[in-house]
Amino acid sequence: MSGHSQISSPAAIPVEEKFAVVEGRRLRYLRAGSGPPLILIHGLMGYSFSWRFNIPAFAEKRTVYAFDLLGAGYSDRPGNLDCSLQGTARRLLQLLDELHISAFDLLGTSHGGAVAMVLAALAGKRVRSLILSDPVNPWSSHGRLITKILASAAGSALTLRLGPHMARTHNFFLRRLYGDTRRIAPGTLDGYSAAIAVPGTFEYLAKIMRCWHADLEHLHEIFPAIRPLPTLLIWGSLDAAVFPESAQELRKKFDHCELVIFEGVGHLPYEEVPNDFNRVVMQFLDSQSGPGS
Repeated sequence: MSGHSQISSPAAIPVEEKFAVVEGRRLRYLRAGSGPPLILIHGLMGYSFSWRFNIPAFAEKRTVYAFDLLGAGYSDRPGNLDCSLQGTARRLLQLLDELHISAFDLLGTSHGGAVAMVLAALAGKRVRSLILSDPVNPWSSHGRLITKILASAAGSALTLRLGPHMARTHNFFLRRLYGDTRRIAPGTLDGYSAAIAVPGTFEYLAKIMRCWHADLEHLHEIFPAIRPLPTLLIWGSLDAAVFPESAQELRKKFDHCELVIFEGVGHLPYEEVPNDFNRVVMQFLDSQSGPGS
């Protein structure tokens, strides 16, 4: 996929593949559409490919930016990368400055949802609204336990040891992220596997895991800064990665927050039920748009 100037869109809206330099490293992103900027932040082991069913719909009314975070997708994988939520969010804010994006709506999923919350805290009033799809948060008991294990030296070593064998088990893990595996679109496994095969991917994963437990603690501190933001939470009722029960606690941290739960759907609603996901997101964005937006 990398190296092409344009990627075809089912809606015939051109999707441009572009590159920027962040901290001296090359970062890849996709841009499509026109209108107010909408920033998409993928989850762990994902990249801009994750949004392939959403970008065309969003681009009808928004200028969409879908980044491959440094360490993921077809962006560079520097060895000295700060993989904490704050480090990642600061790099994105620097990139948005360089792209002259002053105000924007923000959509993040899973680990990218946690990044989005930290970015919103750093960016302040530049964020118009916040959309979080099954976001990593401190109130998922499953997340607290597994990240504490993976953040240890033994957990990091295990990640690096198992990494080269992930290609053989990736189909198993992908299927666990769906509520109904019959909804896995053709090409999904190949698309994710291609980026995972890029050297340095599992070193990046191990670094995130080492930060993750501390990052969950840091998330507690940022909610006063983002509490006033109009927020939409989207969850799959069968999410086995970030438990749906945590949505209610997270919802309480915002003054104006809607919660949509898709029944029978797993951790990737934007892929599993993209038409429903796109409809809910665009309805929310339209409801936030004022005169002149």
